[in-house]
Amino acid sequence: MSRIGKSPVAIPDKAKFALTGSHVSVSGPKGAIEWEVPSEITVNVDGGHVLVSRSSDLKRHRALHGLTRALIANMVEGVTTGFKKQLKIIGVGFRAELKGRVMIFYLGYSHPIVFNPPDGIKLELDPKENIVTVSGVDKGLVGATAAKIRSLRKPEPYKGKGIRYVDEHVTIKAGKTAG
Repeated sequence: MSRIGKSPVAIPDKAKFALTGSHVSVSGPKGAIEWEVPSEITVNVDGGHVLVSRSSDLKRHRALHGLTRALIANMVEGVTTGFKKQLKIIGVGFRAELKGRVMIFYLGYSHPIVFNPPDGIKLELDPKENIVTVSGVDKGLVGATAAKIRSLRKPEPYKGKGIRYVDEHVTIKAGKTAG
């Protein structure tokens, strides 16, 4: 039995969990999110807990068991507390500007880069610290959006310029030496 899959997911009072067939929807103070459960997995609501079980011990079913439980737990956490990732822009002249929902990056290219976030993602900017905060209810979408922003100008290893996660450490290489 999967250690992750067999543990129940607690539903807080702030969240509403609805299960219709294989369609799961969770709503809370931060928003709402929906997902279609694979047919091999059964989801049951027991009081204030969600239990996930599988139909057999096939390798695919064992893998889906833990995955389904983890995704449901992330859905519940996302609608109650939300997820966020922070990125720091480092480099002389590198900056960002927020106009409505659209963020414009100036990253040393010949042109500014206009970034339009997907639905369900909120971008915030601290212009003094050059920190971009990506937040939302869907953990996967928040991570993918942060990775896409980071890929606009990855941190380079010689000076460390670029966009990096706030808690990321970039090892700086030694350059050429005059000799």
